[in-house]
Amino acid sequence: MGIAISSTLLRRLLNAACASPDAEICGLLFGSSERIEAAEAAINVAPDPARLFEIDPAALFAAHRAARAGGARMIGHYHSHPSGTPVPSARDAEAAMGDGAYWLILTPNEARLWRSVAIGAFEPVPLDHY
Repeated sequence: MGIAISSTLLRRLLNAACASPDAEICGLLFGSSERIEAAEAAINVAPDPARLFEIDPAALFAAHRAARAGGARMIGHYHSHPSGTPVPSARDAEAAMGDGAYWLILTPNEARLWRSVAIGAFEPVPLDHY
């Protein structure tokens, strides 16, 4: 079963990836197991953003606080592979916690969705545009 995302939101994320050819972009995904409702950009605080991403911890804490207060539920995150493929890298696998979080990986021209199913492991999730 896939997860839905609006074509407008997906195009916005692909455009952001395209506009950052030298550094990985990243951000948070909000919604449910059926739909990505929103995405919020975050600062990439990785020491080498050309090859890595690390979401600003302040953005993560703020999203968790907002969800506890009744706001949107964070379901995962997105990041780009500026010169790669939209497939989890070895570094992505090292960070996968097996918590069911969605990982939307972008290139300038393509997006693929993955779900962390075990420590170090992902499964592909169909991405349905509407």
